[in-house]
Amino acid sequence: MSAGTERPVAVAGGHSGLPLAGWLALVGAEARMVARDTSGLIVPLGLPLLILVMVGLTTAGVGPEALGGRTPLEAIGIPLAAATIVGMVGVVNVPSFLANYRRTGVLRRLGVTPAGPAPVLVAQGVVGFAQVVAGVALALVVAVVAFGAGLPWSPWTALGGLLLATVAFFALGGLVAALAPTTNSAVAAGLVLFLGTGAVGGMFGDVSALPGPLAEIGRVLPFGATVHVLGAAWRGVPPELAPVLGLVVTAVVSGLGAARWFRWE
Repeated sequence: MSAGTERPVAVAGGHSGLPLAGWLALVGAEARMVARDTSGLIVPLGLPLLILVMVGLTTAGVGPEALGGRTPLEAIGIPLAAATIVGMVGVVNVPSFLANYRRTGVLRRLGVTPAGPAPVLVAQGVVGFAQVVAGVALALVVAVVAFGAGLPWSPWTALGGLLLATVAFFALGGLVAALAPTTNSAVAAGLVLFLGTGAVGGMFGDVSALPGPLAEIGRVLPFGATVHVLGAAWRGVPPELAPVLGLVVTAVVSGLGAARWFRWE
């Protein structure tokens, strides 16, 4: 969950836009670093699969009657796995890379090149989003093949919810990278945010066991909001407004904060 030794490449092109070859070079460099970061690559894929399998095995005999015609794996397990993937990549992996770039002076050095540092942030976001897509796709394949799960009854709601959750978590990760002074503090802060929102969002058990106010708070924080929106998509019902607004507010406030306080050096 920390950046490797390879540095982003500097490519020719003005600040107003890079050529396609330059973008491909930047994205390729970021992808290679993510691939070399073993924990940052495997944990965001392996932990959601473990959650998915545990839900599938422990609820194998539970009927779909109480969950709008869907099994617990479909209505709860898959949304939990997806929220875990997006959360770990967004608030743990991305901040660790960006904080490491700042600590090692990569962003400062790129600031005096024609490419500038901003494209590196975009390339990191592209690679992170690709990791999210790969992780969710892998979780769906396991759920369908191993447990006979079905696809969401509202696929557009599922797609929109996943995109909104990705924006929210990545914006929150950008805020962590903006405020964390070191790479280790970025990882620590990201883990605290991920586990904290996950704890009140259903990652460790049914949120109905939590005190009422805490459960309501967890429902609008990014992890719980993602689980709710995706669960609604699998059941084919409109998601409640509060979790959707929670994701929107997280994305806007965190994004503005990251833009305001991010330091290139």
